[in-house]
Amino acid sequence: MLRNFSVILIGLLILTSCSLKKAKIDNDLKKYFDDKNVEGCFTMMDNSNGSITVYNMAMDTTRFTPASTFKIVNSLVGLETGRILDENMIIKWDGVIRPTADWNKDLSMKEAFKVSAVPYYQEVARRIGRDTMKNYIDSLSYGNRNISGPIDSFWLNNTLKISPDEQIGLMKRLYFDQLPFRKSVQQTVRDIMVMEDNTAYKLSYKTGWGFDETNNAIGWLVGWIEENRHVYFFSTLLKSKDHNYDMTKNRLAITKDILKHYGFFEGKR
Repeated sequence: MLRNFSVILIGLLILTSCSLKKAKIDNDLKKYFDDKNVEGCFTMMDNSNGSITVYNMAMDTTRFTPASTFKIVNSLVGLETGRILDENMIIKWDGVIRPTADWNKDLSMKEAFKVSAVPYYQEVARRIGRDTMKNYIDSLSYGNRNISGPIDSFWLNNTLKISPDEQIGLMKRLYFDQLPFRKSVQQTVRDIMVMEDNTAYKLSYKTGWGFDETNNAIGWLVGWIEENRHVYFFSTLLKSKDHNYDMTKNRLAITKDILKHYGFFEGKR
């Protein structure tokens, strides 16, 4: 029994992260983080050959709060369980005025995902419930799998954590319908992750912004880019002591600068 458990555990680790043994370390990417005055890491997997490129391996293999990147999983579980009927399901605004104006209205899931509306997804998590959520977190082998404490904030308060490397593994499994959800559910989430789509490339991602235990600001951008029928999975993570640091602007700017560095956005990859 112990041997079987070990085999299963090893299999889960392989599925939920990318293999870093063959990773290429590219320290040339440091300049893009330095230019924006921030610490960070970047990881990319070329699915055509399995090659992996990493800047800042130490951060890449460290777990952090997923913040709003968890909306990917929250959406999957919500749709699979019927707590979200479809991407157009409205949850009424609770009337509480919040600093982000786009949150202060009735929202569909699609809209809530695009504007990263925390209240919408907190309500979804409450409707899903702890036992069901924990079952899916375990089946996904998501990060440290810890969802203790309030059911509507475990992905925001450093209870649940995931590494950039593990985010890459999750993105790959989502892209190829390899997660424990119906294919139609995975397709719906992939569709709402599309942020740019033109004749040269398609860029899909989810952002996240939170704070770690020592009050550093943490910024995420995870997803994939498709060019010429090839897909490349990526994860960008930023960490800053400055609470006024512009995560919204710089996490995307750094990601795009790095992708341009590798020749993306021209339809020639």
